[in-house]
Amino acid sequence: MSKQSVCERERSYLSKMNKFQLGNQFKKVGYGIAIAAFILMIGRKYIENSEWLRPILHGVLLIGLLVISLSKEKLEDEFLDSLRSQSYRLAFILAIVYSLVQPVVNYAVAVLFNQDDELQGFSYFQVLFFMLIVQLMMFWQLKRMNR
Repeated sequence: MSKQSVCERERSYLSKMNKFQLGNQFKKVGYGIAIAAFILMIGRKYIENSEWLRPILHGVLLIGLLVISLSKEKLEDEFLDSLRSQSYRLAFILAIVYSLVQPVVNYAVAVLFNQDDELQGFSYFQVLFFMLIVQLMMFWQLKRMNR
């Protein structure tokens, strides 16, 4: 097998992976999953010994948001692809800033209210949830502003 054919296959595979999106009908599925998980998270507050359910619902909510994020619009074109790319880039940058600033803010608030003043981290759920919400909101805002 020649080097060129291997490179061609790799390039086509990477191109397919780069353009991966779910169909538009999955957007409704994603909304359904996210809303159901959110309602169940609220309902979990009223159930005793339900702490084991929390990470499961967090994961389900993240999956619902990811499905929404990966779903195509009804009319998907290169302009929307560009807006989606911009929104992912902005969400990534803001998530990094959030990850760097949030522990400092938590520490400052703890010192201000005379609580235990040690730097505390945060969960993966907070970062991923923030990233997906920011991406979706930025995409919707960019789409609304440019139409």
